[in-house]
Amino acid sequence: MDLFADMGAFLLAQAEGAEEEGGSFLVSPGLGLMIWTLLLFGITLWVLSKVAFPRIGDALEKRASAIKENIEASERRRQEAEQLLDEYRQRLREAREQAEDIVVRARKASETAIAEAASEGKAKREELVAAARKDIEAETRRSLERIRSEVADLTVLATEKVTRKSLDDADQKRLVQEALAEVDFSALAGNGTEDKA
Repeated sequence: MDLFADMGAFLLAQAEGAEEEGGSFLVSPGLGLMIWTLLLFGITLWVLSKVAFPRIGDALEKRASAIKENIEASERRRQEAEQLLDEYRQRLREAREQAEDIVVRARKASETAIAEAASEGKAKREELVAAARKDIEAETRRSLERIRSEVADLTVLATEKVTRKSLDDADQKRLVQEALAEVDFSALAGNGTEDKA
């Protein structure tokens, strides 16, 4: 500390001496002032290199490493984001394929259901037609039996009126058989079978 006090006193004395000469000591420095200035600059530089420069260097290195780490972290995040994007695109592609597959399967299922419904409808229609034919045939047989009965009754009645007498059972049967033979029931039955076709 004495050294700095001595230098301060010396610089002050030089400044006073320069003012007495009528000029500024900075404009026309003396050799002693230059030596002391250089010496003080060297000491200051040495103190800074021992105390401040290492701290500044450490701070700069820490800052540089922090920046480097940030860049590396950003690069890692970018790569992770790219991987996530690739995974997302892959999943999206798979989802689209699955959706298309579901649509195709749904179309096939609907076509199958429509075909089955048409087949079942056709089978049901054929069952109904067959049942209707059976009903028509049965009704035709009943109608023919009724007609035969009526023809027989009419024949007996007509014969009784013509002959004006009652017939015995044998004559009545013979007349009914003759009348029935003359009536063409096969044509009536044929109309019923034509309806079947």
